[in-house]
Amino acid sequence: MSLLNTFNIGASGMSAQSLRLNTIASNLANAESSSGPDGKTYRARHVVFSSTPTATSPGSGVAVTNVVESNAPLRREFRPGHPKADASGYVDMPNVNPVEEMVDMISASRSYQTNVQMMNVSRQLVLSTLDLGK
Repeated sequence: MSLLNTFNIGASGMSAQSLRLNTIASNLANAESSSGPDGKTYRARHVVFSSTPTATSPGSGVAVTNVVESNAPLRREFRPGHPKADASGYVDMPNVNPVEEMVDMISASRSYQTNVQMMNVSRQLVLSTLDLGK
């Protein structure tokens, strides 16, 4: 495996984790919204990753396969004065769990940082290899 291929692998990991962080931010931003632009209740979204093997090396990067909506049940809150309340006074709220989202955010952030560190080590190794000729 080429040392330079580690940059492609790290970049794919950073790109995937960046999309994951954006999705988490969207979930947190909509955690208390009663409806989206389409009039339906917002549902939490999750990023699905897959491995992307390369033909020329044993290493593999990561790709975002899909962004899926959670099938967890919506929260029902008793808010009789709310404009979206049903006849019983309940409002369907997003199925976003802020605690889980914060844990996912920390995990995505750490994974992004790990990819950055891996790329920095690879850069230092490439520079050290170039110094061998001096």
